[in-house]
Amino acid sequence: MTGALLTVAGLGKRFGGFIALSDVDLTVGAGERLGLIGPNGSGKSTMVNCLCGTLRNDTGNVTFGGHALDGLAAHRRTRLGIARSFQLPRPFPTLTLADNVRVPILYAADVKAGRVAVDPRRRCEELLNMVGLLDKADRKPADLTQIEMRKLELARAMASEPRLLIADEVMAGLSHREVDDILALLMTLNGQGIAIVMIEHIMRAVLAFSQRLVVLVAGRKIADGDPQEVVRQPDVVAAYLGS
Repeated sequence: MTGALLTVAGLGKRFGGFIALSDVDLTVGAGERLGLIGPNGSGKSTMVNCLCGTLRNDTGNVTFGGHALDGLAAHRRTRLGIARSFQLPRPFPTLTLADNVRVPILYAADVKAGRVAVDPRRRCEELLNMVGLLDKADRKPADLTQIEMRKLELARAMASEPRLLIADEVMAGLSHREVDDILALLMTLNGQGIAIVMIEHIMRAVLAFSQRLVVLVAGRKIADGDPQEVVRQPDVVAAYLGS
């Protein structure tokens, strides 16, 4: 991990009288594995949406790779190198798996500064092979199992050639073995130099994956540090188990 890739300073978001995020500071280093946890309603999804540009923060600022993101549209953030997966996968149901991956390749990764345009067909095959779905390239998403759908979602996110991947509850509803499969895949992606923010409720997965752990409660950051130390902090325990 070298240097700050993402810097969030004083981030705040309000919906009417409800404060979803309040004065949140956060950094993600290049190539870092960061876990982001918190009870339901703690502001995790709001933070992701503010980082990715689907929501605009009311206060604070976000910097990515030296670029100020404030006011920047979601697609421009994608082209700078931020990708996300969704809690509920959103593939194009009428397209094949190959075309589902090819679309974001053509949209976001065709030309980038200082890099020759990729071969969409070859890159599509590489991504589907990486997630173990190459043999189903000509199938439709409706033919996939739940874990295969999550893997397709990750392949689609990776198609934009990100430097930062936000994996939003990609393990929800999966079996113990399937969770391990997704963990191994995320580790592989991280091994390629991609920083990953994992948002997850499965604590064994979070602790196995994360180099650093951040906890949000009621829109505020209450902990940030070594995962094993963070989960033992009294306020973190109280947030999950009740005081």
